[in-house]
Amino acid sequence: PDLSFAWIFNEYPSFVQEDSRRFVSQETGHLYIAKVEPSDVGNYSCVVTTKATKSPVLGSPTPLVLRTDGVMGEYEPKIEVQFPETLAAAKGSTVKLECFALGK
Repeated sequence: PDLSFAWIFNEYPSFVQEDSRRFVSQETGHLYIAKVEPSDVGNYSCVVTTKATKSPVLGSPTPLVLRTDGVMGEYEPKIEVQFPETLAAAKGSTVKLECFALGK
C-alpha cells in the first residue's frame, strides 16, 4: 500500500491506460498486455511512487518488439496465482485478488 505503479509508453506524459488488454498490477508493478498488437510496439518505463514522499522514480525503458517469425518462445500454458492462505477483510470493503493465465 506504500507504493503505486504506473507505466509510461514511449515518453512522458503518455501513460499506459488500463483497458481490456492492459493491466498494471499494484501488487507487483508488472505490466500485462494481452493480444499484443503493432500499436503496442515501443518503449515502456515503469514509474514507482511512494505515498510517503510522493516522489516518483522512473525506471529505464524496456523495448517491446514484435517477432516476425511467429515464434512465441518456450511458454507452456500456466496459471500464476499468489494468494495468501487467509485474507481478512472488513465487511463492505473491496478485496482484489490477481490471477493470470499465460502461454500459447
